Amino acid sequence: MRAYADNDYPADHKPDWKVISGLWPYLAEFRGRVVLALAFLVISKLATVATPVALKYIVDYLDENRGGEILLWIPVLLVVAYGLLRFGSTLFSELRDAVFARVAERAMRRVSLRVFEHLHNRELAFHLDRKTGGLARDIERGTNGISFLLRFTLFNIVPTLLEILLVAAILFVVFNVGYVLAILVAVVVYIVFSIKVTEWRTKFVREANARDNQSNSRAVDSLLNYETVKYFNNEKFEADLYDEDLDDWEKARLKNRLSLAALNSGQALIIGLAMIAIMTMAVREVASGEITLGDFTMINAYLLQLFIPLNALGFVYREIRQALVNVERLFGLLGDRPGIEDAPDARALVVSKGEVRFDHVHFAYRQDRQILRDIDFVIPAGHTVAVVGASGAGKSTLARLLFRFYDVDQGRITIDGQDIRTVTQDSLRSTIGVVPQDTVLFNDTLYRNLAYGRPDASEEEVYLAARMAHLDSFIQSLPDGYETQVGERGLKLSGGEKQRVAIARVILKNPPLLILDEATSSLDSLSEQAILGALKEVSRQRTTLVIAHRLSTIRDADTILVMDDGRIVESGHHNDLLARGGHYAHLWAQQHRSGDDRDSEAGTPPVIE
Repeated sequence: MRAYADNDYPADHKPDWKVISGLWPYLAEFRGRVVLALAFLVISKLATVATPVALKYIVDYLDENRGGEILLWIPVLLVVAYGLLRFGSTLFSELRDAVFARVAERAMRRVSLRVFEHLHNRELAFHLDRKTGGLARDIERGTNGISFLLRFTLFNIVPTLLEILLVAAILFVVFNVGYVLAILVAVVVYIVFSIKVTEWRTKFVREANARDNQSNSRAVDSLLNYETVKYFNNEKFEADLYDEDLDDWEKARLKNRLSLAALNSGQALIIGLAMIAIMTMAVREVASGEITLGDFTMINAYLLQLFIPLNALGFVYREIRQALVNVERLFGLLGDRPGIEDAPDARALVVSKGEVRFDHVHFAYRQDRQILRDIDFVIPAGHTVAVVGASGAGKSTLARLLFRFYDVDQGRITIDGQDIRTVTQDSLRSTIGVVPQDTVLFNDTLYRNLAYGRPDASEEEVYLAARMAHLDSFIQSLPDGYETQVGERGLKLSGGEKQRVAIARVILKNPPLLILDEATSSLDSLSEQAILGALKEVSRQRTTLVIAHRLSTIRDADTILVMDDGRIVESGHHNDLLARGGHYAHLWAQQHRSGDDRDSEAGTPPVIE
């Protein structure tokens, strides 16, 4: 089952009714509760069907003894029985819902957790192609759809059909087959009409969902990029785009509403005609003396009892159709296999020394655009290798491949001789610490964001990591200290402060391998020197891959690799590369001529931005 993107679900796509069978495991977990709930369901329906019988005897007794002596206790007893039956119907119905509540809620919990875990297991490319707002709506509607299917399939369709059968049996035994045929014809016509019209209007439901996803994605994306919107004074532009999406959503919803009105009107007409036909039959038989006034009352009560849930059955079928669409999308997410998976015989990575080797690696994000070409180098255990080059040369791709966000197309990457495709992703990533260029924080406290590097760390360990990342003085200056809320994506902190948090996280994680992806790009000169000292301390005795634009940050690296157009064109130490007068020296001179050198005034080498 393929997972459609946010808005590409075909309007004529019919939901797979087999989706319902996928809900069985969630029922099987609580078999006892399901059986007890079904027992309460049957008792409730028996009480419901018996209620008109009690009403018949009340009416017949009062009619037969009109003008004569009435023994009051008899109708009172029948009224009490009538009341108890109605109460019993409601009571056992509520008991059924109470018993089944744990099943439905647990199912929503289980599926939500499965989807959450599955989405975190998906490859980076999947998330780059998806829109977060639309994905969140799919999950929300899908989990709600599961609860709806579980509740209403068992507790509306099944009991309604059971009630129809019981009523038909009573009418057949007590009266004649004409009533049964009339009811069955009405039910069949009603169901066929509901199915056909619902099938027709499903495309409007799908379109409304798609437009809802689209508008929600637009809103979320715009709000997440709040600062960018402000930088370019594009509030009106964003509002206009959002209004266009809302206009599409409004039109889709209008079609949905109008088609719903047509369905409801048609259903009401069928029920009305059926009521006229059956009640006309009953009136004629009362007039001819074939049935009593109590029989007439019972028939009327049965029709009301029958057609009210039947009318609800039409609503439930419509909602089930929509729920199937939503659940199908949710299961579609679960059905797609991640692009990056552990091998069947994958074992845990064992880091004895920490040597990293890129062995003739080729890679392309798309077939028509090659990124890396025959990359071959080694990072000896405990050494630091830096990679520099122009934007688009493939530097950050090296880090993504080592972290296994993507798999290489040719060649291999090994850690202590172990191909990273043969070890578990969890063990691989637990041994690598990453300080990214753009640090995104959770909308939580500063302390929790720091502790995210190792959630089970003690407070003292978190405080020590903050001190090593030169964050402690900044935190102490805040009114709420470590309990300061950092805002959505950490917007309340500066770029430099966020990067220090990222460095503190890595210090707390304490991995044997490090990836520093332009880790000081957001720092001023003074902060950079302090952080470089901390990073140097952290990277000591660790195998480190540094991705850098600013040459001053990597001149002490054991080896510097210069990349151009996906290839390594130079390698060596800082001074050696300058002496060669090649690509590295050209980058150095270009930076020096540009005057964009935050270290030159302090007598330190220039940097490249």
